[in-house]
Amino acid sequence: MAEVTQLIHQYLRHNKKFPLVFCPGCGHGIVLGSLVRGVHALGLDKDDVVVVAGIGCSGRIAAYVDFNTVHATHGRALTIATGIKMANPELTVIAVMGDGDAFSIGGNHLIHAARRNIGVTALVLNNFIYGMTGGQCSSTTPEGAYSHTSPMGQLEAAFDIVELTRAAGAAGVSRGTVFHVKALDGLVADALTRPGFNLVEALTPCFTQYGRGNGFKNAVEMFKWLKERAVPLEAYEKLEDKSGRIPIGTFVRRDVPGLEARYAAMREKLRERKGGAA
Repeated sequence: MAEVTQLIHQYLRHNKKFPLVFCPGCGHGIVLGSLVRGVHALGLDKDDVVVVAGIGCSGRIAAYVDFNTVHATHGRALTIATGIKMANPELTVIAVMGDGDAFSIGGNHLIHAARRNIGVTALVLNNFIYGMTGGQCSSTTPEGAYSHTSPMGQLEAAFDIVELTRAAGAAGVSRGTVFHVKALDGLVADALTRPGFNLVEALTPCFTQYGRGNGFKNAVEMFKWLKERAVPLEAYEKLEDKSGRIPIGTFVRRDVPGLEARYAAMREKLRERKGGAA
């Protein structure tokens, strides 16, 4: 246990924000651990890692990690991450966002980041709700679910993050849960090694704003729900009855160069045409 604690602490800022600001039972702290362990497993230098976080509960992660960090405005994490990656392609750039931040307010930026295939890893913490800003429904709130803005049940269909990102052209798309921690660690580490735009969706409970309004007695029940509903992709494909089940694992894994690499190649061609001039 001491070894694990030392591993985690070398990547965290020693500030006054501990203990974690997240509510009891929230899975965001587990995702923070997966991010740290992914960076550690790859042996990345902290000075070569940039975390851009949006607004919301997930945005607090930027305050804890001892990397280069930016706390962006709501829905704009990927725009800033894109600029950083284009300016310095050697950096490992990670955009940490909630479901509302990434797919509601920032949805347009996300689909175009995937379309461009910019070399950024998007870590989306999906708790099906706007957690910090008041418990409003988001674009991933399940149809029929209750929130402060859908007291009679959500009337709109929810986005499937995996399918939307796959359709937009991302090089890598994965989904994990905070119950399946080791698997989530692996998904994060793998995404960080891949070229192009890679998205990892992490299903994480929000008992405070979502769970207690949707029939869960406590946060433990929400973790049990993830355990029972989430199925590894290979097993999911073999199920005759897939209703109520959520596939987890890697859905897209393509080796295609990112926008920053294609841009560098274009610049090199222009340089050659001009006889070596910049």
